[in-house]
Amino acid sequence: MLFDFDKIVDRTGSNDIKHVALEKEFGKSDLIPLWVADMEFETPQFITEALRKRLDHSLFGYTAVPKDYWKCIIKWVADHHQWLMREEWLTYIPGIVKGIGFVVNVFTQPGDKVMILSPVYHPFRLVPEGNKREVVQVPLTEDYSIDFVALDQHYDERCKVLILSNPHNPVGICWDRDTLVSLAHWAKSHNVLVVSDEIHCDMAIFGHKHIPFASVSEEAEQNSITFSAPSKTFNIAGIVSSWAVVPNDALRHRFFGWLEASEMAAPHLFAPIATMAAFEHGEEWRQQMLRYVEGNVLFVEDYCKANIPEIYPVRPQASFLVWLDCRELCHKLQFVTPDGEIDQKQLVALFIEAGLALNDGSIFGRQGCGFMRLNVGEPRSILAKAFAQLKYAIDNRA
Repeated sequence: MLFDFDKIVDRTGSNDIKHVALEKEFGKSDLIPLWVADMEFETPQFITEALRKRLDHSLFGYTAVPKDYWKCIIKWVADHHQWLMREEWLTYIPGIVKGIGFVVNVFTQPGDKVMILSPVYHPFRLVPEGNKREVVQVPLTEDYSIDFVALDQHYDERCKVLILSNPHNPVGICWDRDTLVSLAHWAKSHNVLVVSDEIHCDMAIFGHKHIPFASVSEEAEQNSITFSAPSKTFNIAGIVSSWAVVPNDALRHRFFGWLEASEMAAPHLFAPIATMAAFEHGEEWRQQMLRYVEGNVLFVEDYCKANIPEIYPVRPQASFLVWLDCRELCHKLQFVTPDGEIDQKQLVALFIEAGLALNDGSIFGRQGCGFMRLNVGEPRSILAKAFAQLKYAIDNRA
């Protein structure tokens, strides 16, 4: 069966954040929304049909977890990532960002520090800061490798947790095994708990492969909490179908005990239904979607090379998000402050002037200045229109 990723889906009336929040976030509502990390591809029908079948039974009372729910997740992860999890290691969580907040509250105290590898998904910073923890931003290298010298330099005994984006958001890195082994050893030797956000794990493209952090060594397994979900891959973020994996007995007892005491560990009615439909029927759809996303990435690369060479798209190894290096464009258009730094506000304003809503790279950390994050989970015709508008706006500035 061939799936239609060129289809334009009218989201009017769905109250989706990507459109509804444009006026608040960008000051205009008539922008092409290329920011929030959900795709403009229709959620596959096998998921919709599974949900509709349950809706036909019109009584929505308290519901038990389906007996094969965890077995379905365990099989998917084993088949796709060669990590054999045990059922007792798993629990539902009501969202990965919320899960980070739970970890911060269970495993740290006010005044403790949380380490992140910058640039990185901004809730990694916002959630600990909102919970009165200090965030330590450890910069990745210029080629987006983990800098273990910098880790040592930024570490002190108040550092209790390191949040890892695996695969990385916004750059889209699939961390290699040696890097993950080294990080696990560093964290264990420094008594730092690793939280690995693996929500993009099933989005590896261009021949790359995701490696679960906890699978690489005993040190990684026994000193980590992994979060994942089918939501990015199958475009069901609004259903909230996340889970946590904690192999270590002591960590699991502490974390799961807190979740259960707070009644945070029970999935809502539709999360298991959507997850099981995705994992039991979704492989062909996933493969076609990934090939389409690869085509979109190539389109962006080719368009920029031919028409806007001052923008360099960093090719993602996983995800439908593309990290746009606009530093050369900023210098060409003289988007610089009096002290010679890139003026990020002018860069963001240029994209808005072009009728586009992208994520401001600076929200991902200091290393994001001069960058923008682009969502290419779109029908290609939308991307073509967006880049034509961007070229027009740049040509008018040049």
